[in-house]
Amino acid sequence: MKQYTVQPTRHEQTFSANDIIVSKTDLKGVITYANETFLHIAGYTEEEVLGKPHSLIRHPDMPHCVFDLMRSTIKQGEEIFAYVKNMCKNGDYYWVFAHVTPTFNDAKQICGYHSNRRAPERSHVKLFEEIYAELRSEERRHQDWRKGMEAASQLLMRKLSDRNMAYDEFVFSV
Repeated sequence: MKQYTVQPTRHEQTFSANDIIVSKTDLKGVITYANETFLHIAGYTEEEVLGKPHSLIRHPDMPHCVFDLMRSTIKQGEEIFAYVKNMCKNGDYYWVFAHVTPTFNDAKQICGYHSNRRAPERSHVKLFEEIYAELRSEERRHQDWRKGMEAASQLLMRKLSDRNMAYDEFVFSV
């Protein structure tokens, strides 16, 4: 489980609907590219992010089960859209609507991952804050973080099943 050296603040950074945050990683999630928008919003230099795990910007409010769903989806060669709360270098946070895709080589094998992130609809952020808080609460109820992640994943799947939707359908239905 990731240990945080930066303490999260309660200050949100926002960005323009015209801005697109872009990053690329290798198969292990190590950053191989970050555009200027990413660097500006997250507050890092290129030297500080290249070669580092993408979890560098992971906010502790994000449920493990959501990242697990994202990882398993892209490892299967599929794209995923998700609302994500990220953390800046100084502890501030910013919400994104992320589109994460696998990158394929000439042999059609996954060789990395690519993510484009836009500013989310503000009305949607509130809903995801509530859902993610419930999922994180479920994760924290368990001493073993893996069991917590599994329990929260089951909770998320029940919520989706109650709506008769897959995750991607839910993301676009809000």
